[in-house]
Amino acid sequence: MAYAVLSSGGKDSILACQKALDAGFEVEYMVTVRPRNSDSYMFHSANLDAVAAIARSGGMEYVEILTDGEKELELDDLEAGLASLECTGVVTGAVESTYQRDRLVRIAGRLGLELVAPLWHMNPLDLLHEVAERLHAIIVVTAADGLDTSFLGERIDGAMIERLERVAAMHQIHLAGEGGEYESLTLDAPFYRYPVSFDSAEVIETPGRSELVLRGFT
Repeated sequence: MAYAVLSSGGKDSILACQKALDAGFEVEYMVTVRPRNSDSYMFHSANLDAVAAIARSGGMEYVEILTDGEKELELDDLEAGLASLECTGVVTGAVESTYQRDRLVRIAGRLGLELVAPLWHMNPLDLLHEVAERLHAIIVVTAADGLDTSFLGERIDGAMIERLERVAAMHQIHLAGEGGEYESLTLDAPFYRYPVSFDSAEVIETPGRSELVLRGFT
């Protein structure tokens, strides 16, 4: 029975995929929704070109769904894309966002798909420690007080977790970035056959947001 993982390439969706594989689910599709609107309520937009490279490394079929990224309407695009796949269920990296999970539950229900959410209500600190132990994930977007450009490109490891804990204590951010305070990209995981690499990097700063834009993924 084939499953599809919804992934932006970030730590949560890749860890969810890894945990689903560990549990015996056959994840055959890696699905990315690419919004034209960077302010999408549901989907990330940073470094999405990496996901095709991640899918190749993981031996999965890459599926890209385009959307204008308009609130609620973008869910119709996701549903149509999933309906075209021959799969039994969908894996999501949702941790605490009821907005995200409730909408995925409804889509899965209408399509007759099982929704697998291995990280749902996982303790954020435990989640970060598992990311540090099992994945090579780097921070590629910062968008909150206390998170400056010095965080960009840095691996989420024990030292980074301590830095994030200090920022969370001072600025009340979500430790795992569930509120969009930061975004990540996973360059390696146990299910990758080889690490994903890139050949150039550029920091782009806009009011309230800094992004490490990576190019040339292999």
